Parts: sequence; structure tokens; C-alpha cells
Amino acid sequence: MNKGMLLVLNGTSSSGKSSISAELIKQKEIPFYHVSIDDFFMNYNDFINHKFPDEPVREIDHQAVSQILDDSIVSVYYSTIKLLSEMGFNVIVDTVFDNDKRFNEFWDHFADRTTTLFVGVLCSREELIRREQARGDRQIGLADAQFDIVYCFEEYDLEVNTEELNPAECAEQILNYIKSNQEFSAFQKLRKRDADLNRTLLT
Repeated sequence: MNKGMLLVLNGTSSSGKSSISAELIKQKEIPFYHVSIDDFFMNYNDFINHKFPDEPVREIDHQAVSQILDDSIVSVYYSTIKLLSEMGFNVIVDTVFDNDKRFNEFWDHFADRTTTLFVGVLCSREELIRREQARGDRQIGLADAQFDIVYCFEEYDLEVNTEELNPAECAEQILNYIKSNQEFSAFQKLRKRDADLNRTLLT
């Protein structure tokens, strides 16, 4: 059985990754399974809200909770993607590489894959800020803080600009690229980042 394709959508919060994913899921020509990091964190938050005691014995701040849990949740997310791909599913990877450690872990999982399509989901900083304020369900300033780190990659297999194209048009460009049988090479050219540079964001 062939391993599934990985479609990695690289973009900040509010760049349009989930909207493009929804369009790709609707079409039937090339089936995809959408795996979003937001779902993993939201499901865990739901577990915390419904299963944990209402009044903990000792309070700890949000940053301490993140340091304990976040990397472990991301590791489970990457492992789930790998499992689905090993089972033959084409997977849309909807995440944010917001620090070098998380990118390096993803690279360790998938650097040898020749079926990883690396797509840049581009949007200007100004438009991201506008969208973030308009939608009301994102931390204000998150996209701006992520911008330089997330868009530090110099090469993609394909770029789609969500200011110029709507989600359906972006999805169509991605599908056309896949059907053209062009080589997926951008991700294989990447190398692990130097985590000593401390290029990181707290989530």
C-alpha cells in the first residue's frame, strides 16, 4: 500500500488555511483528510474543562501550563499525521510552525517523504491584522507576532495568495499542481533550524 500524500499549508493564523482546507475536502477527485492543530488543542481544552476538578489544589499560570502540555500535544499531532499517511490517507497538515523546535520535530518525522507538497498560504501583515480584528475569535496580535517566523521559508512548491484569490480558487490551484505531476521538492530541500537562535513564540 502506498503512503498518503502530505499537503503542508504554511501560513499564519487568519491566513486562510482552514478555509482552503474546507474547499479541498468538498471536492471528490483527490480525497483528503484534514488534520488541524487547532482541533487537537481545542479537544484537549474540552477534556480539561469537563474532566478536571473545578478547583485545583494549587494554581499555576497559563505559561506554566503551556510549558507542560503544548509540546506533548504537538508531538501527538505529528504522530497522528504520520499514522494516517502510513495508512494511505492524503493528509492536509493545517498547522503553524511558530518555533524552531516544532519545525525540527516535524522535519524529523517527514524529511524523507517525496510526497510532501509544501504550499505557502500568503497574506500581507496588514490584511492579517484586519482579519484578526474582524473575526473576533483570535488573540489580537497573534498573526503579527507569527509573521516573520512563519514566512521565513525561501521556497515552496506552490504559493497561493489569499488576498488575491478566494479559498475555492486557492484550492483549485493546489489541485491543478497535484494533477500536473510536477515534482514535490521544496520540503526536501529544507534543513533543520538552529534552535540556538531562539526564534520562538509562546502560544
